Amino acid sequence: MNEGSSWWRKNVRVIQPNLQVKDTSKIDPEKLAEQLDEMGANTVVFNVGGIYAWYPTEVQNHTLNDYLPTGQDLLASMIDALHKRKMRFIARFDFSKAEDSIYLKNPQWFVRDQRNQPQVIGTERPGNWSLLMSTCINSSYRSHEVAIPVINEVLSKYPIDGIFLNNPGPIACYCQTCKRKYRTLYGEELPDDKSKFHPEWATKCMKDNIDQLYSQIKEKDADLPLILYYNLYRDSLYDRAKTADMLCTEPQDILSLGSKNIPEFWKPALSIKLGQSLTDYPNPFGIVHSSPGMDWRHTGLPPAEYQFWLCQIPANGGQIWHSLTGIPDTIHDKRILNVVTQHNNMVKKVAPFMEGAQSHNEVALIWNAASSGEGWADGLLEKQISFDVLLPEQVIKRDLSQYRAVIVPETLQWTEELYAALRLYTSNGGGLIIEGLPKGVNAEEFIGIEPDIQYSEELNASYLRFEKRGSTLQRGLEETELIAHRGTTMYCRTDGNSEVLATLVPPFSPLESVGAPPERASLAVERTDIPLIVHKKSGEGRILFLTFSLSMLINEYRLNEHYTLLDNLVHEAVGTNLRVEVNHAPGLQVSVFKKESGQLLIHLVNGAGRRPLSRNLPIHDVKINVYSQDLKALTKAESIISGEKLHVGKEGDMLVIQLPILRIWEVLSIS
Repeated sequence: MNEGSSWWRKNVRVIQPNLQVKDTSKIDPEKLAEQLDEMGANTVVFNVGGIYAWYPTEVQNHTLNDYLPTGQDLLASMIDALHKRKMRFIARFDFSKAEDSIYLKNPQWFVRDQRNQPQVIGTERPGNWSLLMSTCINSSYRSHEVAIPVINEVLSKYPIDGIFLNNPGPIACYCQTCKRKYRTLYGEELPDDKSKFHPEWATKCMKDNIDQLYSQIKEKDADLPLILYYNLYRDSLYDRAKTADMLCTEPQDILSLGSKNIPEFWKPALSIKLGQSLTDYPNPFGIVHSSPGMDWRHTGLPPAEYQFWLCQIPANGGQIWHSLTGIPDTIHDKRILNVVTQHNNMVKKVAPFMEGAQSHNEVALIWNAASSGEGWADGLLEKQISFDVLLPEQVIKRDLSQYRAVIVPETLQWTEELYAALRLYTSNGGGLIIEGLPKGVNAEEFIGIEPDIQYSEELNASYLRFEKRGSTLQRGLEETELIAHRGTTMYCRTDGNSEVLATLVPPFSPLESVGAPPERASLAVERTDIPLIVHKKSGEGRILFLTFSLSMLINEYRLNEHYTLLDNLVHEAVGTNLRVEVNHAPGLQVSVFKKESGQLLIHLVNGAGRRPLSRNLPIHDVKINVYSQDLKALTKAESIISGEKLHVGKEGDMLVIQLPILRIWEVLSIS
């Protein structure tokens, strides 16, 4: 059915039934294709090869699924059943492991630990199962002896529409192949401690392996897309994109970690925003597992929580990929099937509107894969500020003029190129928020402080004092001069070309005596000249420099005052209102897209309530203000998903839209 590359650049709705070999006999291709079609999929990811061959393979050392039906090619029947329904088939390969029988014949292909022992998986698994062993990414198993012959065999026999490589990355390995390669690359021995590996070692190993597979695939069929993972923290997005036609990310909602370790609400949104940062590249897939953890994979997420997690994928420009444990006939929690169907029906309504739409945000967060970046993302989402995520190298390469505020979280490593790009950005009128002293460059003059800098001890029982009554920074906090402060603070002085908007009130007591007299009713020192927030004009723009970690305060304490301060910092950096503003509601997420025609698409996702969500709590009377110099051009507003009647009016240069009720996910079209 492969009709060229165009199909995978349009909206794709994937369902992947994670299949166990012992359930093979339960698969009726025609029935399964019909069920997945009814659930709203237009693409299916299906096991094909690697650990087990789901077809009659002739490749040596490719283990056959012993449960395949006799006298029938299950894979051919499955592909045919899907293609008859105009659905695409993506072949899933996993070369990360192989049965122990392959190890016994070819031990040189497998991962070794520091004691030269192989990595064995499933030694304590109950039941009559084979043992699996991890393969080395630098071994010939992952290339010309097994992986490439298997892919070539499938491409020559079956009309597949795409390839997905599961678990394609490296595992820390100390085999002789890895030791030789490391010595050749870096001129030194492979360290016993994997934390001391060369920072490019894992990326280099994966790139070398994927390059081989990718070139073979393209030699066979240049239009066949290869799909690879990317990760919010570990991977180089650019390296992944070089040897893949599409990217997918897997923001799992692992509730089995326990309520104290529940995944952050922003995980799907932020993961997709990072993938969206690649220009001229297909929208990334967001893989959402239906289970609350792999250790509970045979039951489903609570439906309200599941819906909230799923909706963040398309609302931020991603394509949904449902990962289910088994096929509909073997799934024990039938709620899963209803949620997937309902979600795909919503995506179908939205997809035609989103075709060709681009993110339309005035705020950008430079991503540093650290907790400080998480804190800023948390605050931006919680205060309904729509934003893009950019990598430092993207800041250097692209025109930043579309952004009225750019945020640089602490610990980000600056380069001279990044520094030059941000100086140019502010000189041309941009607003820059910098948390912590820039690392890697001398930027004191840029941010408006003298170079004589000291750092405090860990401060407790301290406060931030607003220094300019009635300023933007104190909006919503007019009744308080002080808000809570903690953590390490940079002691500095301004250079005379900047102004101080907030100062430090030092600790009034050691932590162990904060509740004891005589300190309890008075401050030892009520005011200092130690700046916490510095404002400096830079060309046509402005810089807001924070000498403390606002992101840490948000991550650790989640006080509304800190969220409000973040919101006010953005507005101070922008200088006026954002073009799209939504009234604050806890748990509401906003993202904005625009089409070439000028049509705006505003996504609203409802995550109100204590997580994990046990029910969807409707948000009433959501108010959206759209500021435009040409309001006459904006004549129509509609809710795409619910069809809810909107209240639309105009106030000066502002279009005011009211959505009476937001249940799960809504998209407003303004044209």
